[in-house]
Amino acid sequence: MEFWAVRPAPESWVNAKLELVIMSLNEILQESGGERHFSFEVLPPLKGSGTDALFRTISQLKELNPLYVNITTHHSEYVYTELDNGLLERHRVRRRPGTIAIAAAIQQKFGLPVIPHVICSGTTIENIEYELLDLQFLGISNLLLLRGDKAADEKRFTPTQGGHAHTTDLIAQVTRFNEGFFADGSPIKNPGVPFTFGVACYPEKHEEAPNLEQDMTHLKTKQDMGAQYAVTQMFFDNQKYYDFVEKARAMGITIPIIPGIKPLTKRSQLTVVPKTFHCDLPEALAADLLKCKTDDDVRHLGVEWATEQCRDLYDHGVRNIHFYTVSAVESVREVAKRLM
Repeated sequence: MEFWAVRPAPESWVNAKLELVIMSLNEILQESGGERHFSFEVLPPLKGSGTDALFRTISQLKELNPLYVNITTHHSEYVYTELDNGLLERHRVRRRPGTIAIAAAIQQKFGLPVIPHVICSGTTIENIEYELLDLQFLGISNLLLLRGDKAADEKRFTPTQGGHAHTTDLIAQVTRFNEGFFADGSPIKNPGVPFTFGVACYPEKHEEAPNLEQDMTHLKTKQDMGAQYAVTQMFFDNQKYYDFVEKARAMGITIPIIPGIKPLTKRSQLTVVPKTFHCDLPEALAADLLKCKTDDDVRHLGVEWATEQCRDLYDHGVRNIHFYTVSAVESVREVAKRLM
């Protein structure tokens, strides 16, 4: 089976990649000429950890010629510490700073197009405005706009005071910025290159949506507000993705819907993944996971399952696959090699 992403990159392709840095994602996909390819998502390093491990990961994955790299964002959240008198003190912490700096460093060091996350969670409208300015100064014009997760101590998402409650609010701010206006309505004297953006979607519905239909209505609204593509939450049953896409098209959602895939690597994921990411594990996968005695057994199973998922997606005409690589870098590499 042909899988061009794992072939050595010719010099002409490397030069083309540098040009792709300034394209929108839709232009990047069109530039690829319909070939099979993938992207991957990485986390900024923990505060004080440095970039060595992250850059090693990107060096390994760059060999597979990804079209772009997503960089997640984690803003501040409240944590509680116990005082000597037994009372709890609440204060804000931010464990993973540097998304914008990491995006700029990856783009410069590796010549890869980057798409950082910009989120509502844990930040204000004013801070988002400065993020947009910084990204514009750095020549980064492709974004993934998300609400972000609720804080660990919250039962439901609570926006930061002076922040956004919904992704649609964030989209409206970015659109207004593109039109040449700050959030307070004052004009931007020298508007730069406008941002293009995508959003997330959920083949098994967002955890807070009352049903899938309502969730997909929100996706349609985001498309109508300017979203150029959507990336799915991870899923392990391809039929749910196919059903989601079919229903989306029937609703008038025409933007690319890029499937998100993650190879399982640990026994604990049998219960952690469905709880954390609100996606079901197919009975066949769950049964095989229960037979695994070690994490290494799970890693082998995860590679096999993800490989078959990708092959099936390709057989159904999908050309763009997005990998979630956290704790699964080696597995992602193995999946790509098996698809040669």
